[in-house]
Amino acid sequence: MRPRTLVGRLLSLSLVVVLCAVLATTWLVVNSTTSQLRQELGQGIGFDARIYEEVLAYAAVHTTWSGVQPLLAELSVMTGREITLTREDGTFLSSSRGERPDLPARRSALVDPLYVEGSLASGESDSIGIYDQVLGPYRLTPAEHRMLSGRVRKAEQCMTEQGIAVGANIDGPGRPSLGLLFTDADVVSAQLAECYRKSGADVVTDTERAALAQLTEFTNACLTGIGAAPRVTVLPNFAWKTIGNAPLAPGQPQDCIDASRRKQLAPYVAPRAYLYVAGPDRQASTVFDLSRAGTTRVVTVAGLVLAVAFAVTLLVGLRISRPLRALTHAVESGASDLPVRSRDEIGRLTAAFNDLSERREAVERQRRAMVSDIAHELGSPLTNIRAWLQAARDGVTEPGPELLDLLADEAELLEHVIDDLRDLAAADAGRLRLHPELVYVDELLGQVVAAYGSRADGVTIAVETTGDPEVMLDPSRIRQAVGNLLSNAVRHSPPGATLTVRSRLDGDDLVIEVADTGTGIAEHDLPHVFDRFWRADKSRNRNTGGSGLGLAIVRKLAEAHGGTATVTSRFGHGSTFTIRLPT
Repeated sequence: MRPRTLVGRLLSLSLVVVLCAVLATTWLVVNSTTSQLRQELGQGIGFDARIYEEVLAYAAVHTTWSGVQPLLAELSVMTGREITLTREDGTFLSSSRGERPDLPARRSALVDPLYVEGSLASGESDSIGIYDQVLGPYRLTPAEHRMLSGRVRKAEQCMTEQGIAVGANIDGPGRPSLGLLFTDADVVSAQLAECYRKSGADVVTDTERAALAQLTEFTNACLTGIGAAPRVTVLPNFAWKTIGNAPLAPGQPQDCIDASRRKQLAPYVAPRAYLYVAGPDRQASTVFDLSRAGTTRVVTVAGLVLAVAFAVTLLVGLRISRPLRALTHAVESGASDLPVRSRDEIGRLTAAFNDLSERREAVERQRRAMVSDIAHELGSPLTNIRAWLQAARDGVTEPGPELLDLLADEAELLEHVIDDLRDLAAADAGRLRLHPELVYVDELLGQVVAAYGSRADGVTIAVETTGDPEVMLDPSRIRQAVGNLLSNAVRHSPPGATLTVRSRLDGDDLVIEVADTGTGIAEHDLPHVFDRFWRADKSRNRNTGGSGLGLAIVRKLAEAHGGTATVTSRFGHGSTFTIRLPT
């Protein structure tokens, strides 16, 4: 998969360079050391196998390592190597010198007759890795060995009479047996079993019977331990048969037999030990001498690696810088909508630039609309004031109390717009000062309702509170916010309507709601309710709305307290404005 990020591309570049360097270094090392390794491995593996085999044979017939030192000394003289044995925890056992030497960094082998490392052992072991010289309780008495040797000779003669070449193995310490020389054992298994039966070579001796009885006991204890109820009997070939008809899971009896065999044989062998083999053949030179040909090879490979690294770096750099140059050119030329051609950091940068351009254009449109709205809001009262003054100067109207009241109303409206603009500017600049104090919410809302009740024009204002919490807030600013909501609700409610001011605690928040039963707000207008100078009536008639700043101020005052201001409405069914403040 092609990398999708700049980091991914740079990482890929680094990996390519590192890969080239590693491959080149590996090639040099392999070429320079192949012949030396072949020579060392040819001698070393043979010596290691010889030492391991001798030490393993010792462990198979001894229960401790106390007498192994002469064997280690003899093997050291024979192979020219230093041999050491330690326990698994690093405790020194013995060495070819008789004292603890400095150990190599890595061990050569784990010596355990009950689990042979097949790569080093040249002798035989059974299917689960138990060394063939480990006999333990299965070691026959001399009389039993002689008796079975004679019977195996008779079985050999029986097989020979049938034209099957076999060889009798009666010299080892284990049970005498027959080995097929040139024939597949599966083909003549029936003949071999018949000859064993006729000669009596398949008889189980008293020694073996006692050992198998003990192994059977261990095996059944193991099966009981893993929750397998049926009992089994272990046969001379370490197979098994079930006593009873209860089923067993596949592998359960054989796993327990293998584990029990190791448990049974463990007292007859030496404990597990680590074998360390060291000597002049294993010491590597710390100096890497290069011939003239080797030096030339190194310089050539290094030059090729640098050339590949330079070419890859240049290619990736050009691919990375191309979209950046295109983006720079587009910005300089004033383009605002650039195509996004990838999903990496450059693609996200292009998308962010497009988004920024759109927001800049939106802000510019909003700024032009705001300037127009401000000019309208300030121009209307000034125009009215100038018209009335001009009429009074021309003698068209008398400069009496009614004219002064009109001029005062227009000046008050003008002052109100300027105050709203000042509050918004302070909130935008983060300079809106709050003076919080402990306030009873019921009392605060009662004051606001009392102040606006006289101006309700036939609209009833009701207060519904749950409890009377005492919270920390700026009372003057909250009165201003709730007053703006009431003023807006009264303006859009018909005579005889009812406004409801509610308050309650919702968890850690104080919730204040102003609900009306007026005309409501269309769904497509809801996102713009708190925008500055936004009014549903685009004509900006004073009879249908104020300056368009009141709700924007409500949201700013709520945010200054760390809260929010929201609205829910259904056209024709009224609106509910909600202020949520943390307590």
